[in-house]
Amino acid sequence: MKIVLKIILILIFFSSCQKNKIGENFILLPSVKKAEYNGKLSLFNSKSDFVFYSESNELPVLLSQTFNLKKGTTSKHNLSFRIDNELDIPDEGYHLNISKENIEIIAKDKAGLFYCFNSLNQLITDSNNQNINLPIISIKDFPSLKYRSIHIDVKHHTEKKEYYLKLIDELASLKINGIIIEFEDKLGYEKRPIIAAPDSYSISWWKSLSYYANERNIKISPLIQGLGHASFILKHDKYKALRDVSDNDWAFNPLNTETYDVQFDLYKDAIEATPYGQFLHVGGDEVRVIDRDGKKGFELNLLWLNKVSDFAKKNNRIPIFWDDMYLKHGGVWNITRNTSLSKNDVNNIWKKNKKQLTEYIDDFPKNCIYMRWNYFYPLAEGNLKTIDWYKENNMKVMGATAGQTRWILMPQDYSNIESIKSFSLTSVKKNLDGLLLTLWDDDSPHFELYKRGIYSFAEYTWGGKDLNPNDFKSNFRHRYFSPDFSDIEYSFIDELDMPVRDWANLFVVEKKHRNQITKTSLPLETHIVELPEINNSGKWNQKFDKKISIAKNHIKDLKIIIEKIKLQQTKTIRGSYALEVYEQVAKVALFSYETFIAISNFDNGKNDLSSLLNKGNEFVSIRNNFEEVYSKSRNIIKPDNYILDQDHHNHTANQTLNMDWQFIAEIKLFEKINLTYK
Repeated sequence: MKIVLKIILILIFFSSCQKNKIGENFILLPSVKKAEYNGKLSLFNSKSDFVFYSESNELPVLLSQTFNLKKGTTSKHNLSFRIDNELDIPDEGYHLNISKENIEIIAKDKAGLFYCFNSLNQLITDSNNQNINLPIISIKDFPSLKYRSIHIDVKHHTEKKEYYLKLIDELASLKINGIIIEFEDKLGYEKRPIIAAPDSYSISWWKSLSYYANERNIKISPLIQGLGHASFILKHDKYKALRDVSDNDWAFNPLNTETYDVQFDLYKDAIEATPYGQFLHVGGDEVRVIDRDGKKGFELNLLWLNKVSDFAKKNNRIPIFWDDMYLKHGGVWNITRNTSLSKNDVNNIWKKNKKQLTEYIDDFPKNCIYMRWNYFYPLAEGNLKTIDWYKENNMKVMGATAGQTRWILMPQDYSNIESIKSFSLTSVKKNLDGLLLTLWDDDSPHFELYKRGIYSFAEYTWGGKDLNPNDFKSNFRHRYFSPDFSDIEYSFIDELDMPVRDWANLFVVEKKHRNQITKTSLPLETHIVELPEINNSGKWNQKFDKKISIAKNHIKDLKIIIEKIKLQQTKTIRGSYALEVYEQVAKVALFSYETFIAISNFDNGKNDLSSLLNKGNEFVSIRNNFEEVYSKSRNIIKPDNYILDQDHHNHTANQTLNMDWQFIAEIKLFEKINLTYK
């Protein structure tokens, strides 16, 4: 009896191992809720004929034709699909069953059908990439969060039109179902045409993009900055009279009736450009208007918010509002980001500030969604308390996390995956109305470099599992590049994090930042590091010994990273353009560190002046290669007649018409070298 039991246990063990082994070949991203492998393979592979039949439903839009689909009949088909609105599963959900000779799909709705075909497409892609048959598998899948939206910020540049079409296909493949586009002046406004940038895209084009997205279960909604962040409007002479402060283009005067005439005209054009959108994001963050006519500035904020929320209601849109100004008025804003406070500490602060918090609570519009943005500390007790407090007071709340904030050259903090994961799982747990992944263009890294953050957002908002970030990164490499890249030896993005972070201010004096260089009339003296004195050898090295050590270590690491990228470029199946972009990022950083060491060698007498001056010629080539790669997808030059605004937040991407802003520290360094030694 014991021997029989041992044999049974051994068979169960090997059966389980076989199932897991097959499962390792197939990675679905985002993860599905439940997948049961039986350890065997079907007769289907990527070269099979998939003969489909449905009694009542049309085939959904296919994002890529990677498998042979043929229409069959009632009696001749091996792939059947149908929609069952009574299916016991949440909206957008589906069942997918692959047996030895048949595939059956049952979806809750059209979106579920679309997503199921996408999951099937991922399985077939893996089958093709690894030359194996599809597994016999049963999948039950549905989203963990209802609204899963990314933010596309075009205020400082646009991508080329074809890039947006490819991007929407990619987002749809990740089961993203919303986009909020921050237009600023990149929409070709017809009611207020002077506000439209010369290189803006027309309403009709954005409308066509909305149609394309809607077919792929993505609804595009606009974000038109209001009250504050209004420089794209108030920089124009025609609208200077609407400023809250006459010499500052940041905010509108909320008591001027023409303020609303202008804002509502922009809203109308934006709504026309996004016909399937549910929302109108009105901004409203980071602004303190002055007291006027016996009203406090915050009362004027609320006056404005009620007017724009009423407009949204009349135009069948749900307004969304960044929530920071209310929390600042209530004295709890900093608490939302303070991770050192206990739950008891936070509750006591809330009680202490109750009067301020509730002072205007009845004046807040009830149709507005308050967007609780927290990019780095979503698990802070103050952030969790704020979400609960909104719900307790019957206020609608969404979250906002970030895949890109004020990082220069590329997203850092390892794509911010930990924070994205935390806020996603918090949003699921607290049943929020949705979550937005903000992707700010303030310092304008390439959009390809946002992709890993976007994929992680898709993973955690749809899958809703506490997946270890390292496991996610492995899945990302599998899905984005190749199944062969799942192993950690193909990881290089994290390794770029510190070299790029230190690169930003390599040539900048202490306590200054490269995004401030163009804001001063004396940048070489005030912002760019001093250079060696010809008659005082070694002094410079002594002063900058720490930076020299950092530069040497990063040079060593960057050379390894570049070799890794080059190897992956020869072996990748997908994502080759992203690898090109990462390569340029690494090469720019490497060049700067090598230039720093060239200055060190000049100071020590190891190199003569010509070697240092030649770095300037090398820089021209480095920059040209960088811009050539970026311009494959991006419009990198603003028109000559484009008006730059006052740039209150020092957005590097808003400081020059060409791409000088990207290389401003290097440009100024070589200016200083030429002035000093020639």
